[in-house]
Amino acid sequence: MDYKSGLIHDSNPMENLEKQLICPICLEMFTKPVVILPCQHNLCRKCANDIFQAANPYWSNRGGSISGGRFRCPSCRHEVIMDRHGVYGLQRNLLVENIIDIYKQECSSRPLQKGTHPMCKEHEDEKINIYCLTCEVPTCSMCKVFGAHKACEVAPLQNVFQGQKTELSNCISMLVAGNDRVQTIITQLEDSCRVTKENSHQVKEELSQKFDVLYAILDEKKSELLQRITREQEEKISFIEALIQQYREQLEKATKLVETAIQSMDEPGGAAFLMNAKPLIKAIVEASKGCHLGKTEQGFENMDYFTLDLEHIADTLKAIDFVSGVQEGGRKKKKPYNEKTPKRATGKKRGLSRRSLCDKPQA
Repeated sequence: MDYKSGLIHDSNPMENLEKQLICPICLEMFTKPVVILPCQHNLCRKCANDIFQAANPYWSNRGGSISGGRFRCPSCRHEVIMDRHGVYGLQRNLLVENIIDIYKQECSSRPLQKGTHPMCKEHEDEKINIYCLTCEVPTCSMCKVFGAHKACEVAPLQNVFQGQKTELSNCISMLVAGNDRVQTIITQLEDSCRVTKENSHQVKEELSQKFDVLYAILDEKKSELLQRITREQEEKISFIEALIQQYREQLEKATKLVETAIQSMDEPGGAAFLMNAKPLIKAIVEASKGCHLGKTEQGFENMDYFTLDLEHIADTLKAIDFVSGVQEGGRKKKKPYNEKTPKRATGKKRGLSRRSLCDKPQA
C-alpha cells in the first residue's frame, strides 16, 4: 500500500535542533537525565546503562569495589572507562536538559502545521493511522473497512511503532555491545602483535650476543695459533741466519788462507817457501773440513705441520639450532647437535739438527 507524505522539507531551525537532541541509541529525543561522556557526546543515562551492562555482563556495583567496567561511545568509538559507580558516575549535561525543556515548550506553543502527518494515497483525506500486520505496511482505517486490507489483520499504528522502535533500539544495543567485543578482540590481537615483535627483538638480541661470543672465541684462537706460527718462523730464521753468519766467517778465513797460499807460492827462494808451506797446508786442510759447522736437515723450511682439522667443527657449527621442545610455527624443533670437544691443533715440530759438512749426504 503506497502512501504519500505531507511532511514539509524546509530548512527549519527547530528541526535542525531536534536532530541534535536525538539519542544515538534509542533514536528518540534525549530522556533526562542526560549524561555527557569524556568524548563530549551525550546519551540518555538509561541507554548508557544498557550498553554498559551489555559490554560488562559480569559487572556488579559493590560498595567496597573500586574496579569498573568500560564501553565504547556509539558515536565516535572512544573507550569510556567507568569507576565503581558505573554510568552513575558520569556527569549530567544540564545544558542539554535545559535545551530539551525549552524545545518542548516551544513546540507545544506552536500550532501544528498542515500536512505534517502522512496521508493515505487511496483515500487522500485519511491519515495513516493503522498498521497492516499481514502486509506489514502502514495504512488508513478506510483501507481496512473498504479497501485492499479489508481481510487483513491490523493493529494501532502507535502500538506497532513503539514495538518496532523498542526492537530496533535493542538491536542497536546488541550491535554496539558486539562492536565493543570485536574492538576488545582487535585490541588484544594488536597487543599480541606488539608483544610478539618485542619478544622477537629480544631473542634476536640474545642470539646476536651469543654469536658475538663465538666470534670472539674464534678470533682469540686465531690470534693464538698465528702467534705460534710466528714464533716457529722466528726460531727457524734465527737459526738459519746464525748458520749463514758462521759460513760467512768460515768463507772469509778460507779466502785469506787462499791469498796467503798464493803469496807463498810466489816466494823466489825455496827456503823461505818451505818455512811457511807446512803450517799453511795444515790450516787449509782444517778449513776445508769445517767439521764444527751445522746444517739444516731436509725439509727444515716446511711449516705444513701447523695443520688444523676443522671439518668436525664446521659440522658442529652447521648443526647449531634452537633447543629441542620449542615449538616454532607449529613444528617441533630438532634435537640439538651433540657437540664434541673440538680437537686442539697439534703438530710435531721438526727438530733442529746439526750436521757436519763432512757427513755424507742422505740418500
